[in-house]
Amino acid sequence: ILTGSATPNRKGVLHSGAGRIATLRMRPMSLFESGDSTGQVSLESLLNGKLKPANTGEVSLKKLIRLIVRGGWPASLDLNDDQIALLPGEYLKAILDDDLNRVDPVKRDRAKIKMLMKSLARNESTTVTNNTLKKDIKASDQENIDVDTIADYLGVLSRLFLLDNQAPFSGKIRSSVRIRQSEKRHFSDPSLACAILEATPEMLLNDLETLGFMFEALCERDLRIYAESFGAHLYHYQDYRQNEIDAVIQLKDGRWGAFEIKLGANQIDAAAANLNKTAHDISEDMSGQPPSVMAVICGKSIAAYQRPDGVMVVPITALKP
Repeated sequence: ILTGSATPNRKGVLHSGAGRIATLRMRPMSLFESGDSTGQVSLESLLNGKLKPANTGEVSLKKLIRLIVRGGWPASLDLNDDQIALLPGEYLKAILDDDLNRVDPVKRDRAKIKMLMKSLARNESTTVTNNTLKKDIKASDQENIDVDTIADYLGVLSRLFLLDNQAPFSGKIRSSVRIRQSEKRHFSDPSLACAILEATPEMLLNDLETLGFMFEALCERDLRIYAESFGAHLYHYQDYRQNEIDAVIQLKDGRWGAFEIKLGANQIDAAAANLNKTAHDISEDMSGQPPSVMAVICGKSIAAYQRPDGVMVVPITALKP
């Protein structure tokens, strides 16, 4: 097993490893791996329509914020609250000061790459375009960056495994309804977005809108890790009829599950209504296969259960593969 944190500069003749080497993307720890999820609910079982109701216990908002800011870094698990942002901050500093210079011979503007990273963090868990990132940088930092330059910088950050975007889902939908093809923007861990913005737990507690996007990133990080462990894949869904699904997980056999992500239990009703409406539109109006499961992944629910409308509710701190 060979591990590395960056794509090497390719010089001379290199063997691709085809037929001899398999590649596997390494990700930060999920909440189940770090011991912050009880594992009472299996995602794989959920996708097969199985959920045993369970009391999962109360989780404070401050605890959820701590998990976001700390991230899934093994070395951060036992750190005090005033130290949990240290590792992701140093990780970003190492990328800016060292890895950017080693990935290829091209010299890039460190300050502008940092501004782009800040813009990505401000737009975490959204489907903003490169043009929107350009406008955001102009508005926030009073700097102009060419769209082609942004594309180059994004490519480099992806090669350094700093980004882990969520691809759009289309499945076997056949319709004249157009499906949005934008990826949902994500850092490889929500702690990196917090670190580049210097967002402390106190700041997130006072900015619930930003906290909501960071919580979504935390959940989608874990959903991706769990799904890929049994050969499934994570997507998101948007169409031009204003239908959206935060997370779509597709199994090898084509079956898929629809997941909305909500921080508070008071948002569950609205999330369930959206799932039912979108699933109806896909299966009826768009000649597509309906989801095998619909679920709301939440932060503040104290139980895992199935609602009368068929939508399941699962706290992220009770989920496992």
